Amino acid sequence: MNQRELSELRRRFRPDKSAISHIYGCYVNSSKEVISYIDTSLGVMPQEEAEKYLGLLKKALSGTLGRNLIDIVFSTQQVVDSDEHRLLSALRDSGLKDREALQTFYQTVIDSLDMGGSNYLILLAHDIYDVPYRGKDDETQADASDQVFSYIVCSICPVKDGKIELGYFPGENEFHNSVPGQIVAAPELGFLFPAFDDRAANIYNALFYSRKADELHQELISAVFRTEPPMSAAEQKEAFESALSEALEDACSMDVVQAVHERLTERIGQHKESKDPEPLALTVREVGDILTACGVAEERVAAFCEKCGQQFGAGAALSPANLIDSRRFEIKTADATIKVDPEQSYLVETRMIGGRSYILIPANEGAEINGFSVHIAPQD
Repeated sequence: MNQRELSELRRRFRPDKSAISHIYGCYVNSSKEVISYIDTSLGVMPQEEAEKYLGLLKKALSGTLGRNLIDIVFSTQQVVDSDEHRLLSALRDSGLKDREALQTFYQTVIDSLDMGGSNYLILLAHDIYDVPYRGKDDETQADASDQVFSYIVCSICPVKDGKIELGYFPGENEFHNSVPGQIVAAPELGFLFPAFDDRAANIYNALFYSRKADELHQELISAVFRTEPPMSAAEQKEAFESALSEALEDACSMDVVQAVHERLTERIGQHKESKDPEPLALTVREVGDILTACGVAEERVAAFCEKCGQQFGAGAALSPANLIDSRRFEIKTADATIKVDPEQSYLVETRMIGGRSYILIPANEGAEINGFSVHIAPQD
């Protein structure tokens, strides 16, 4: 899925836009016991309540593709004959009305998911979308639908105790401590099945959501989808840094790392400005070309490409946003930390002075120490 397709689906999560008629789910306590089940019609709810349910489901389609939203890919064998794909298909094809499939799904989630001892709510909904035809001019024609997209969406939301607050008690005309009770928080996890690729159903893929990009809850992915868990954004960053340092060894200088950071940050910025709906991805060789441009020996570049192949898999596409923090440029030594605006990182340089290594930054426009402006006197 790309950003445009994702946005198209997200726009449906309003009472007057979607074909979602029922909300299903269950409330699970910290002991993995079901406290209550949800099977309620949106049509009988107050509009504000219906909008809140749809808002929680919509949040399972939020975040950044490749970070919070991860493609789950089923093998051909799984699609042809597997319990996990059969279960998801039964939920979708029945419009969540298959009670046995629902119970099996709930139990699969409950048995596998580790929410750190928190209560949580599993929410499920089914929608049928008459996909409007999109012409060559990129304009959609709502009355010329040629695809029907039937899908399920799931949100798993922590349920937290409300904080004690002062509340007004009308009968007493006074304020006293009051607790609002159990509050459903934004979803931690969720998924869409099947994926909405090329504006049509792709039963070979699902889209998995995790609010925290570095905590994918791989135990849930393994239980529900039975696929090899993807690397989280944090794991990708760690693998990239490991490949770079191990392959380059003493050639992994600050100048090289600085140049890689600058070039990848530049690519991320260009992609954002282009508004390309497809996620940004680079080949390992393209990153290797950056190293070559920095003067890294070809044998070291080849070693880097080999290490990346081992870490990410042969032919893997790398997401620059997962390899670096484009919003931060920080240098740490044993005694100091230097933070620089990433767009100004080129100002940082290294130099040997009197046989010692120094990291230098210009201070032509003055400096501050703990908020006090100071003057730096020129040296002869």
